[in-house]
Amino acid sequence: MNQVDIKPVEFDLPSQASPSTSCKPSQAWARVPQQPGPDERAALKAEIKALLKARDAVLVAHYYVDSELQDLAEETGGCVSDSLEMARFGRESKQQNLVVAGVRFMGETSKILNPEKRVFMPDLDATCSLDLGCPSEEFNAFCDQHPDRTVVVYANTSAAVKARADWMVTSSIALDIVGHLHAQGQKLIWAPDRHLGQYIQKQTGADMLLWQGSCLVHDEFKAEELKMLKAQHPQAMVLVHPESPADVVALADVVGSTTQLIKATQTPGVDTYIVATDNGILHKMRQFAPGKTLIEAPTAGNSATCKSCAHCPWMAMNGLKNLRDVLKTGFDTGLGEVHVDSALGKQAYRCIDRMLDFAKTHGISGPRGQGRLEQAHKGVGPA
Repeated sequence: MNQVDIKPVEFDLPSQASPSTSCKPSQAWARVPQQPGPDERAALKAEIKALLKARDAVLVAHYYVDSELQDLAEETGGCVSDSLEMARFGRESKQQNLVVAGVRFMGETSKILNPEKRVFMPDLDATCSLDLGCPSEEFNAFCDQHPDRTVVVYANTSAAVKARADWMVTSSIALDIVGHLHAQGQKLIWAPDRHLGQYIQKQTGADMLLWQGSCLVHDEFKAEELKMLKAQHPQAMVLVHPESPADVVALADVVGSTTQLIKATQTPGVDTYIVATDNGILHKMRQFAPGKTLIEAPTAGNSATCKSCAHCPWMAMNGLKNLRDVLKTGFDTGLGEVHVDSALGKQAYRCIDRMLDFAKTHGISGPRGQGRLEQAHKGVGPA
């Protein structure tokens, strides 16, 4: 596969000594595929569409991947959504094979929910700072130190971490589930995102021990620069994903998931939005709210040490060429195929199934449910 030079990316990793209180810098690597020219793009899209049919495969894409992959997913009968809905869509699809344009934990979640199907990704090395920052061995040791606590993990974790959990949550249902567990008097371990955990803890009052991970995209939004930007656009509505630092969340008009933030751009009477989440979401926002002005929240400025520039480098590893390559040769060679140990997958499935059952019992619809617009402004949502 044609790729540019590998570049280093920093993220926060909890220290072995005290994962709940401190972090140390570490390194991960992202390979960004070369962008094809216009003629080659058109040929690649046509080839991908034909290969999806030939392979009896459906393409599911996250809101944060390249806009052309999002469009391809919808044009070919797939879906564009958050990580959990990608997996649920795959489970409900008639096709026997899934191709996941996103990051590694999304492919694993799809495989856990669809063990009988083959699951592929354009690049298996596309990972997530939250996943990397919560190694299963360290997390298991941390949980062992607190056996009296219920373990709740965010979707942005490995299959091995999910296998240790009592509950998995997407952020769209995290407030409901944590509030439910708190009402029962349960004390919790939360992992891995500290900002999202602090937000949920503040909203619910739950007793939560927080793993100190973070998303390298959302962690970079800057409150002081956001204040200055708000002053320049006083009529703008500020949309913030709750994986952002607390001082950024405090400036938001809407705190919510990818899906909820997209819906918020349809608010009547508002023409301008400042958006604090991965800028890959702007493509879908422009489709749902044409004519609206969308301004990226600052990750740079006087207080910045910008690492992400508001776009996940691992999401950027998904491209037309490596998607084509996986469809063309992966089914025969195993290129890009996601594997989850059967026993581990069954263990991890339990915490996901518990969440799905809770959602069904409590009438909480998934991201594809359109609902009323005001419902989009409630709670928090999936990465």
